[in-house]
Amino acid sequence: MAIKILITNDDGIDAPGINILNEGLVGLGELTVVAPEREQSASGHSLTLQRPLRIVKRKPGCYVVDGTPTDCVFLGVNHIMRQQKPGLLISGINRGGNLGDDITYSGTVAAAFEATLLGIPAIAVSLEYKRDFHFATAARVAREVAEKVLVHGMPADTLLNVNVPDLTWSELAGFRVNRQGKRCYSDVVCENKDPRGRRYFWIGGEVLKGDDLAGTDAADVKAGFVSITPIHLDLTNHRALEPLRQWEWSI
Repeated sequence: MAIKILITNDDGIDAPGINILNEGLVGLGELTVVAPEREQSASGHSLTLQRPLRIVKRKPGCYVVDGTPTDCVFLGVNHIMRQQKPGLLISGINRGGNLGDDITYSGTVAAAFEATLLGIPAIAVSLEYKRDFHFATAARVAREVAEKVLVHGMPADTLLNVNVPDLTWSELAGFRVNRQGKRCYSDVVCENKDPRGRRYFWIGGEVLKGDDLAGTDAADVKAGFVSITPIHLDLTNHRALEPLRQWEWSI
């Protein structure tokens, strides 16, 4: 029996990245797409609990949810695919990189995080923007990584955060497994007024720099490598445990 693969994203059901990803995975397994009806970028690991959610079947194997990427994974696993749960989740292809601190905001990574919590191997795939958005390259990368995961399995409580340079396949320098780096943004809040004179604010910010230290995701993508970063569900800072235990604690 073919493995069932769940596909989602945070750019929405009509984004080019998810459609090209779906096409690139044909033949790898039985594909099911469950994606947000609109863009949910920077939604993080948000689960909708304060209102009902709706699922619309667009065509066989393709469903639209009026919620977040996390909602899509939760409903995909526990409702749409409940009879036979997926053996792999692939989230993407995100339009823009998810490097360094980006992962704390990313709906793309959050979808993979949710799948991992549900015991399903998960991959988040993002395409760094420089020139032309080479989605075909990222789709080929996604298939390569997925094939490796299906052969070797995934370490427990771990997801893979994959970032692809905006290059053709032949221009890629190779694959590198690395650690999460840092990515700095300008803190920009744009203030304006609507036609009724009421103030509104738009949160923005351009990338100022990435972590150029060797072995980090941002540095490797900058050098033309596909970045593969294992992300662990355990957020404990283990190095801080002993220093904190030395503090004077009392009731």
